[in-house]
Amino acid sequence: MAAIVVASNILVQFLFGQWLTWGAFTYPFAFLVTDLMNRVYGAGPARKVVFVGFIVGVICSLIGTQIIGEFGPLVTLRIALGSGLAFLTAQLLDVAIFSALREGKWWRAPLASTLVGSTVDTALFFTIAFSASLVWIEPANDVSWAGDVLPVLGFGPMAPLWVSLAVADWMVKLSLALIALIPFRLIIGRIERENSPA
Repeated sequence: MAAIVVASNILVQFLFGQWLTWGAFTYPFAFLVTDLMNRVYGAGPARKVVFVGFIVGVICSLIGTQIIGEFGPLVTLRIALGSGLAFLTAQLLDVAIFSALREGKWWRAPLASTLVGSTVDTALFFTIAFSASLVWIEPANDVSWAGDVLPVLGFGPMAPLWVSLAVADWMVKLSLALIALIPFRLIIGRIERENSPA
């Protein structure tokens, strides 16, 4: 879990194409880990994994703020703060929703919890990390590039660039939430077979 968070903190700073960051492809796996833990061990242990992932992720992110790369710190304070708050809020929400829906069809709990968690995570992270209204968090970190106003995803209404990045990120998370149902079902099916009486 911590490795996913740290990798995503670093990769969110690098664009993949015009609208996506590389972090969009790594972070959604945190929801898969949480949902698997919740299904196999229950909400309590899943929350413990979330808290451990959060603490380790924040420590590693803060260390990353001290490592200077070509364009400055590998992880900025705003990205570390945004990632930590978004992660903790979204993952705990994921655990709660999954627990409420766990008795339904096998796909309902992981899909609904991941969709809601991903939406909250995206909104919190991108707002904290890149919104011009929160520049006071880290005045020395120049994120003015993220405030360039242009059509959302190149064809929508005018908005800051970070909104397009958030929308594209959110669409990837939703797509990966659907794809993650396959490994979720396979892993849970295997665990159930191994634990069933012979």
